[in-house]
Amino acid sequence: MKHQVKRYHDISCGHRVVGHESCCSRLHGHNYRVHFTCESEYSDNVKNGLDHVGRVIDFGEVKSKLCMWLENNWDHKFIAWNNDALSKKLAQVEFNHSDIDTSDNNSFVFVPFNPTAENMAQYLVDVIGPQQLNGTGITLTSVTIEETRKCSVSYGN
Repeated sequence: MKHQVKRYHDISCGHRVVGHESCCSRLHGHNYRVHFTCESEYSDNVKNGLDHVGRVIDFGEVKSKLCMWLENNWDHKFIAWNNDALSKKLAQVEFNHSDIDTSDNNSFVFVPFNPTAENMAQYLVDVIGPQQLNGTGITLTSVTIEETRKCSVSYGN
């Protein structure tokens, strides 16, 4: 048995699923709830997966390393696949418009995958978790993303 720390964070962002057979191929957005599950690596300094205080990781650390990454990178942005020609055109229009504030490098975030909830969860576990938790002895073991209260996906163990 292992201890796990779980924390969720809510973000709002848009996307479109390229190639979707229904309305999800259109531009739309969600109020996502992203659940992070973390575990510690066992070592001489960590007894039973817990630190000297008796915890896996402080919830504030999960917030600062993972939740704030979401807040700074995906919240109130449009997540677009870098192979999506429509999104590239829209991003260019936004960038070229003089009446739009582009001080935040515009509203589009281009990612190397079609932005399904499944791919987003996998990216958070496989890429962002290791990057953000590097050197902490903590592993992001799974992510669950709720697109709505009725629909969610999980990736990890």
